Amino acid sequence: MKIENLKAFTPTPIYIVAVKLKKALKTALAGFQNAQPKCKLVKGFTLVEALIALVILSIAAAGLLLPFASSATVQQQGCSQTIATKLACDLAEQIINTDFSLIVSTYNGYSEAKGQIKNAAGAVFTDPIYADLSRQATCEYVYVSQQTGVGTQNFIRITVQVYQNGVKLAEVVRLKSK
Repeated sequence: MKIENLKAFTPTPIYIVAVKLKKALKTALAGFQNAQPKCKLVKGFTLVEALIALVILSIAAAGLLLPFASSATVQQQGCSQTIATKLACDLAEQIINTDFSLIVSTYNGYSEAKGQIKNAAGAVFTDPIYADLSRQATCEYVYVSQQTGVGTQNFIRITVQVYQNGVKLAEVVRLKSK
């Protein structure tokens, strides 16, 4: 090489090379950034979020349904007590309509076993509602302090009790005079 030729060659400063390289990289990166991604982001719930929402919804639903379940139980108890009270009143009326002199001898210690409750005509109730019910009556002479004639038996206390599986549901107490 000749020195003359070397003088004609002027080296490019390094900073110019760096600037050109920077421009080329920017162009390449800009093309890459503008390219569409291959998979799109899907918006929605994850499985964990869905399960948490389901648990919260279940707890809220249970809280709303609980009063309905307990009211069904209360309604059933109320129905049983109404039937028991009606049966007690029916037997008490039957006893009251009996001749005064026959009440104690006929109905004191009277008992109808579970499932064997009779109507006024003497027929056993066959409806399943009455299957767990039993009733008993006691009739005893009582003395009332305001009555005249000491020693005379002018009053009878009539007590009728109705039980469901051994648990007292209703009790009717009446006083009958001569």
